[in-house]
Amino acid sequence: MFKKGSNTENEQQAFQKLFDAYYDAIKNYLYYKSGNIELAEDLSQEVFLIIWDKRHSLKPEKAKSFLYTIATNLFFNHIKHQKVVLKFTQQPFSSTSIETPQFLMEESEFKKQLEMAISRLPEKIRIVFLMNRIDKLTYREIAERLGLSEKTIEKRMTKALKEVRKVAEKI
Repeated sequence: MFKKGSNTENEQQAFQKLFDAYYDAIKNYLYYKSGNIELAEDLSQEVFLIIWDKRHSLKPEKAKSFLYTIATNLFFNHIKHQKVVLKFTQQPFSSTSIETPQFLMEESEFKKQLEMAISRLPEKIRIVFLMNRIDKLTYREIAERLGLSEKTIEKRMTKALKEVRKVAEKI
């Protein structure tokens, strides 16, 4: 695809062809995984920056799979980073808090159980649940973004809510 020592104009043209051919597909792939269009766009741009940096060692027949591998790795790195950020941004309540230590402990345990229940949901159901509960999207908006029917979104939300309620009932 890109040859060492080839002129910059040829490299740019080859890169532009690769970008034009796969950018939308990579962005959509990341959007479906994350449910966040801004994140998908950011990660897609990062994918192509990495491709540009590695252009001299890239084999044309491996370009597509390499793009998806990079996209998947960037997505998982982002998730890992978000977990770390979440852990350190959750500040304990101040000493002037009126909640008892037992209440705080129970609340913390409930949050852990809830997060675990959400993480155990099948990916398709989890994405719909988080798009509705975190991004505050309506079923119609979710259906449009995912290219599904509203009825499918309703069914997935029903399954998600059943699973989350099971956890809440145990506590």
